[in-house]
Amino acid sequence: MSDALQAGGVTSQTTDGIATLSFFHPLSNSLPSKVLAALTQAIREAGEDPRVRVIVLKSEGDRVFCGGASFDELASIADERAGIHFFSGFAQVINEMRRCPKLIIGRIQGKAVGGGVGLASAVDYCLAHASASVKLSELAVGIGPFVVGPAVERKIGISGMSQLAIDATSWRSAEWAKTHGLYAQTFDTLEALDAEVSALAQRLAQSSQEAMAELKKVFWKGTEGWDELLIERAGISGRLVLSEQARSAISAFKS
Repeated sequence: MSDALQAGGVTSQTTDGIATLSFFHPLSNSLPSKVLAALTQAIREAGEDPRVRVIVLKSEGDRVFCGGASFDELASIADERAGIHFFSGFAQVINEMRRCPKLIIGRIQGKAVGGGVGLASAVDYCLAHASASVKLSELAVGIGPFVVGPAVERKIGISGMSQLAIDATSWRSAEWAKTHGLYAQTFDTLEALDAEVSALAQRLAQSSQEAMAELKKVFWKGTEGWDELLIERAGISGRLVLSEQARSAISAFKS
């Protein structure tokens, strides 16, 4: 693994029409601004690349898919403008996934928290390991899942999303996530997970590119206003992260 990736980053590899995008951060695959920006760019480039027919989104490691927002960066936010900029990074990733004309398969090999649940919700088809429990922890640190909320609600409904958002300290199992429609299937081993991700990606790579692009438009119908909506939601989070309650909670979490 390169030094750049050790510090956090995104890699992209295209083989036989399948673009595999993998992100990493040494702190539980958390998402600081630079990783969010790199992920947005990688999704955009894969969507525009004529060689790519389908995209697989994954992360490194085997225990945590994504730890959500970078608490180091959250703690460093000094004003509302900086807060909006940070949370807009999540908005940009989700909107890029929404606009991408290629179908995106999510490989969720471990726990997903906050923004990680947002990523899992924004892929078009999600396969997961049986250990891949989920939690929207934002309310517990004085914020709320405002930016990722529309993607989560779209995938599992307002009832499922509100359960996660309100009970912000409890994990929901991978089986719960499958029952609520976040995961299509779960697997007891990483080998079985990877085999199914590979098999599905290969089948889609042989399918009609035009038909898949049209299907994606159908799947995301009604989200055309998200470019504005998610930035507005970033403004809510950017304001709340400056509150004394949020700063205390974030500091306590880091400690």
